[in-house]
Amino acid sequence: MSLESNLRINPDRLWDSLMEMAKIGPGVAGGNNRQTLTDSDNEGRHLFKRWCEEAGLTMGVDQMGTMFARREGTDPEALPVYVGSHLDTQPTGGKFDGVLGVLAGLELVSSLNDLGVRTKRPIVVTNWTNEEGARFAPAMVASGVFAGAFPLDYAYSRQDLDGKTFGEELKRIGWVGEEKVGDRRMHAYFEYHIEQGPILEAEDKQIGVVTHCQGLWWLEFTLTGREAHTGSTPMAMRVNAGLAMARIF
Repeated sequence: MSLESNLRINPDRLWDSLMEMAKIGPGVAGGNNRQTLTDSDNEGRHLFKRWCEEAGLTMGVDQMGTMFARREGTDPEALPVYVGSHLDTQPTGGKFDGVLGVLAGLELVSSLNDLGVRTKRPIVVTNWTNEEGARFAPAMVASGVFAGAFPLDYAYSRQDLDGKTFGEELKRIGWVGEEKVGDRRMHAYFEYHIEQGPILEAEDKQIGVVTHCQGLWWLEFTLTGREAHTGSTPMAMRVNAGLAMARIF
């Protein structure tokens, strides 16, 4: 293949890797339940690691368990280009949410290997820990520690519904790396992701570039009412918590 033409990946190999990963942590209706730091997550991590090693990549792991698989470039001083997403899922997640971004990055470097193409910059395929936040809230906690939004101790102390902490479970499955979180420098970061909505289909487009990020707010209210007899106390004279809740929502 001429390097002047568009480079193409091996779509069958990418599809096969997605289907192989989907066998780990099967969920409902053909999806996946591979929540972070479970035994299924551990199994998926080891499969991804094996594929990376077969592609000639070297694996680094930070203290949050995030995996960084590196393909060297021709310039050892050049900052790397990172590409990735996450392998963990929601309890009723699909086969492609997150995992596509990780395995597409692996397919990218595998295709470059096939074509004998060496890039100037290193390429690092990344699997962020606990992006979904389904088991340990909040979401994006590992990338949040990486970016300085959360301290490491805060992340380690997050608990699931059974009272197990993030730090304990990370240690249990053996993915506590020695690398300090956030020490890596990047030239750029790319994430390939499915659209979980109707916009591209409605506009008859196959691919889009994200220009904005959704902002979320979590608000918690405590409404305290006062007892009063419904027959003798008119509404205007009552302190009714139910009515206040209805007006808030």
